[in-house]
Parts: sequence; C-alpha cells; structure tokens
Amino acid sequence: MMTRPQSKSLAIGFATTAKTKADTAVVFASAGKKLTSAAEKMDKEGGGLIATYLKRQTGFTGKKGQTLAIAATAKQSVTRIILCGLEDEGKLTAQDGESIGRKLYAALAGCEAENITIHLDNAAPAADIAMGLVLASYSFEKYKSKKTENAPAKITFVMKDADKAQKAFKNLEAAASGVFLAKDLANLPPNDLYPDSYAKIIKGELSSLGVKITIMDEKQLQAKGFGAHLAVGQGSARPPRLVVMEWNGLGAKKSKGGPVAFVGKGITFDTGGISIKPAGGMDDMKMDMGGSAAVVGAMMTLAKRKAKAHVIGVVALAENMPSDRAYRPGDIITSLSGKTIEVLNTDAEGRLVLCDSLTYVQKTYKPKFIIDLATLTGAIVVALGSEYCGSFVNDDNLWSEIEKSGRETGEKFWRMPLDEAYRKDVESKVADLRNIGSPGKAGSCTAAGFLESFIEGKTPWAHLDIAGTGMSAKGGTGF
Repeated sequence: MMTRPQSKSLAIGFATTAKTKADTAVVFASAGKKLTSAAEKMDKEGGGLIATYLKRQTGFTGKKGQTLAIAATAKQSVTRIILCGLEDEGKLTAQDGESIGRKLYAALAGCEAENITIHLDNAAPAADIAMGLVLASYSFEKYKSKKTENAPAKITFVMKDADKAQKAFKNLEAAASGVFLAKDLANLPPNDLYPDSYAKIIKGELSSLGVKITIMDEKQLQAKGFGAHLAVGQGSARPPRLVVMEWNGLGAKKSKGGPVAFVGKGITFDTGGISIKPAGGMDDMKMDMGGSAAVVGAMMTLAKRKAKAHVIGVVALAENMPSDRAYRPGDIITSLSGKTIEVLNTDAEGRLVLCDSLTYVQKTYKPKFIIDLATLTGAIVVALGSEYCGSFVNDDNLWSEIEKSGRETGEKFWRMPLDEAYRKDVESKVADLRNIGSPGKAGSCTAAGFLESFIEGKTPWAHLDIAGTGMSAKGGTGF
C-alpha cells in the first residue's frame, strides 16, 4: 500500500529545568534591549557577556523575531546563545508567537543548532512559539537522494508552568499534524498520488485515529448515480474514488442540528481534459487536489484533538485526462441531484466533482452546515492573488464564524458575492445548467453560482476558492 512521506520530525518538550545537555540556548529580550529574567540569569552565568555584546552593536533592538547569535563562554555548558526579540511580551498575539517561532527556526538552522533549550519567564507565549518552530521545520524530501542534515532536532522549553504550556501546545501540535499531512498530499507527484492510492493513504492515516472511512469505487459511484464525478474521471486509466470520513467525538450523543460537513475537490492531476491546458505551469496541476488535502488534514486534526464534534469529510477524487474515453465539450451529463449539465469546457471539472458530493452529503447526513474547499478558478487568483481566500457564503452567521477563525489563525478570507445574476449565467439552453458562465466574466462568481444550484433549501454553505492561497511555487501551503 502506498504510504505518504513523513516529514523530518522536530521533538518539542517542556520542562521546569533543563535536564539534558544542549548545544544552544535561546533567551529573550524586549524592546530597548531589556533582557528577560531568564536571559539575565544566563548572562550572569556567562560573566555579563550578553549585556556587553548588546551594548557594542546597534542592529538588535528587541523587535519581534529579531535574532542575535553570541558565542558562549568556556564556563557555560552550551556552544552558543541565541538572543531573540519579544518586543512587548504582554501584547503578543498567537500569530506574533508563531511568527517569532518561524524566524527563530531559521536562525537555529542557520547556525546548525541541533539540541536546543529555550528559556522563558512564563508559559504564555511558549505554545505559539513552539507552533511556529514546528511549522517552519516542514520539509518534503522523499524524492531527494541526499537529505537535509544538521536541522534542529530537539527543542526543550524551560520555564515555570511548563505543564500549562505543554497542554496549550497539544492542540496546536494536532493542527500542525493536519497541516503537514495536507502539504505532503499536495506535494506528492501524480504518478504516486492518484485516486486509488490517495484513498488508501487516507485510510492508512486516519483509520487508526478513530475516523470511520468509506471508499466508493467507480462501480459504486455508477450504481449511486454520481454522473458528474464519473464524467470527469472517465478519460483516465485510473478510475475515480469518493472517500467519506466520519469523526464522531460525541459518541451516542447526537449533534444538535446535524453534523458539520466538509467537502474537498480532489483532482489528483488536471490536464484540462479535451480542453487541454497550456504546457507552462501544468506541473503545478498535481496540486489541484489541494481542497481535498485541506479536508483530510482537518479530519486528522479533529481526531488527534479528540474533538467533541460530529464531522463528515467527503473528498471527490478523479484524474482529468484527455483520451478516446474522455468527456467532451458538448456532452450533457446527469448529476447525482438529477440536474443535467451541458459541458462547454472540460477544464471546468472541479465544480462537477463537487456538485455530486454536495448532493450526497446533504441527502445522506442532513448537515448543520457545509464548507467546500477547492482550487477552483484562476479567476480568483486574478482577483485576490495569494493573500486572500475567495469566500462565497450564503449565511451571515457562518460567514462571521469563518471570518473570526481567519483573524485567529492569520488566514485571510474575503467575502465574494453570491447573486442571482451569476446563477442565471450558468443556465443552459439545452440542459438545466452549463458548466461555465459567459467567457471572461466573473469566472469565480459563476463557478460559485453553479455550485449554489446544488444547495438544498436553506442549508448554510460556504464555498472557499483556495486556488490562490492553497498553492505556491514551493508546493502546497497547508491553508
């Protein structure tokens, strides 16, 4: 069975005293070069070396994330000391702490530190700094014959209330695991990640965590009527799959209003099909399953946190290829909902696999709300670049929750319009719908309008177009 690559692990620990010998010690200073109590103690042990060094330079002022490397004295047990800026510790946000951790990781890697102790006066910023360190440690080296060496391997935070910091970090560490899984999936090459292998990876990663996994093959999809999903994948020698993940952290207790549902687009490679894409940048289309990776990563995080929630994750997996079997511009296909769709462009395939999954999750689970994630349109990149996720939401309360989450995590969302005009623009003269709107006009909005046609009644729903935020030149972002 195909397994995903495992990123090099960074061991993070928390203790009230330094119990192991380290090569590097990290201490902190606030704005104005004022040393923390822990830094003053280490400075005293070194005969005032840190204070003397600070006076002789002007570059380091204690701003957030600034670092300064100082060679330790012969009397000290470490080889080097890294001084890091906190600016105003009392005003640090979670995002500030994470940013400091990322910058600190770069400094530690730059000086080839491997075993590190980080000394803080209190536990408040420790978990967030640790999260930044962990996220910065991500690497994807499965296919390299020579691996990165001398990266930080073990970090111990030393402070009072170490148990408090450890508890706070536990949830963040679960989130980091989900982010790493999402990144690994997006970075795997399409010859290794295709619908069947992807489904098996999901089962291998999540089943042992208590997530119930159901995999539907092409025959089961055909029997159930997933006509739109099957049409996209019929050109490939690697047939489609649908994976349903269920985490029930409520046990026998029922979720009020139904479970929460996440739906992800999982096009493991997108050539565009008969409407083939230009060659330039086509290699990035291995990441056209980024929405599904986000859903799988979220399910891992929920399970590792043992979240008190009932959550359904559905990922629609297919490979969009041109062949003598491929669906064509001009075809009319019948979706799971019974609505017919005129295909005008086979490169508008993501909305086709999504629409069947949206119908399935509503009919099967009657969810409290649905959030779908998809690297859906190039138009959203034109509109918002890579900074903001285009967010189409039919419920103000759901939008408020998404916006709040964005502020808390530093992930940016911008609400886009859902309008009757966009729904009308995807009406077909020969079928119920067509899979693209008017050429060159509001492509992201008409795509959302197409999907909205499959939302039943007043089900709260959000469509997150992550084409800009979920993919980068360096690979999957884990957004």
